[in-house]
Amino acid sequence: MQARLLLEDGTLFTGKAFGSEGDSVGEVVFNTGITGYQEVLSDPSYCGQIVTMTYPLIGNYGIARDDFESIRPYIHGFVVRQHEAVPSNWRAEYSLDNLLKEYGIIGISDIDTRMLTRRIRHHGVMKGLLTTSDKRVEELLEQLNGSALMSDQVARVSTRSVFSSPGSKERVVLVDFGAKSGILRDLTKRGCDVVVVPQDATADQIRRLAPDGILLSNGPGDPKDVPHAAKMISELLGEYPIFGICLGHQLFALACGADTEKLKFGHRGGNHPVKDLKSNRCYITSQNHGYTVKEDSIAGTELEVTHINNNDSTIEGLKHKTYPAFSVQYHPEAAPGPFDSSYLFDDFIEMIQQHKQNNPQPPKQAQIAAAAKLAGLADGAAAPASKGELQYAKK
Repeated sequence: MQARLLLEDGTLFTGKAFGSEGDSVGEVVFNTGITGYQEVLSDPSYCGQIVTMTYPLIGNYGIARDDFESIRPYIHGFVVRQHEAVPSNWRAEYSLDNLLKEYGIIGISDIDTRMLTRRIRHHGVMKGLLTTSDKRVEELLEQLNGSALMSDQVARVSTRSVFSSPGSKERVVLVDFGAKSGILRDLTKRGCDVVVVPQDATADQIRRLAPDGILLSNGPGDPKDVPHAAKMISELLGEYPIFGICLGHQLFALACGADTEKLKFGHRGGNHPVKDLKSNRCYITSQNHGYTVKEDSIAGTELEVTHINNNDSTIEGLKHKTYPAFSVQYHPEAAPGPFDSSYLFDDFIEMIQQHKQNNPQPPKQAQIAAAAKLAGLADGAAAPASKGELQYAKK
């Protein structure tokens, strides 16, 4: 079956369809990863985007259950040079084509992805329409021009209920703006008691969970589309150690008074060089973002730049000068890799431990009593949830 990709500037690519059928509108972006297409497909940060893989052969090792970074893919289309329909890998449980069909995602192959990538690099990311229909180009262009890009991606991909991954060490509240599973894996393998909360959790709701630290996850879209998150962070800043990743990094910057802007074509891939300004060491990092913190907006804030991108000198890391809080624009969990920056989770835990040492907490029984009072509980009996109460996952 034929598939077509139409860009908003009128450029048309015609190729072969795989996956699902129909029409899909999204922001057309490219990823330079050589491996990890399943992790790309299942990264919630790609919600609302049509993803082009620059590596030419995709699908050759199939799909494995253990490699998902979320419960399902959220991308709006998949563009490849060559699609391998029959995978060859002992771990493969089904094919890329099967996965896209299952979740209603359109794929297109046999187009010049080099030309498409160069066009995006030259003109910037563009809105696109991916279709398997036989409509005339004029009709497709009218359909594309009449379609708006999403602005509520974070709400779409975030959990709606609080859930926990129990551990015996530090309690970390993970605010899910579209968190990759790798973040949860890295925290739990370090023994953390992780509580995952929705993207619209308030500062009081998070305090009620008695965290030792707070991790702000990655996620899709423009950080300014979730102003409530920046407000929540500003209210908690200084009370608890905070670590921000990707979108969490941008929201942390906004909460501290800095500003963000859209990049021309973003950073997406597993080979982005980042320089640590303290050690002068270069790390190879995994990245997926279309926005960045504006360098000139740092002046006048309590933020300090800790890392920069060696390709374009954009800000890749920040820390607060007064409070225990830092963030990075890239992915230290980095599934499928590289794992150069996983030490940042250890730095976060060390920050939590140092903060607890410098700020002794009341006995656990007193904390439980205080939390019960905040939650409106009396004598151990649960009262009905008040308006705005967090929804807890049911077992």
